[in-house]
Amino acid sequence: MKTLSLLLIFFTNITCKESTTVYICNSPGAKKYHNTSDCRGLSNCTYKIVKVDIEKAKKDGKTLCGWEK
Repeated sequence: MKTLSLLLIFFTNITCKESTTVYICNSPGAKKYHNTSDCRGLSNCTYKIVKVDIEKAKKDGKTLCGWEK
């Protein structure tokens, strides 16, 4: 029973992915995501800056901002 409990804990930790939040400019032409809301790359955003999961940003074709590489 102890082994079964340890296996369950192990597999639960593997399958529970931690979600990372990033910031994007909600502009139709925005192509980058940012790790911080005060990133220099967001200073030109004239639209709303929104918080999204990194998975969604990547799925939408966004890449990491060059200022944060």
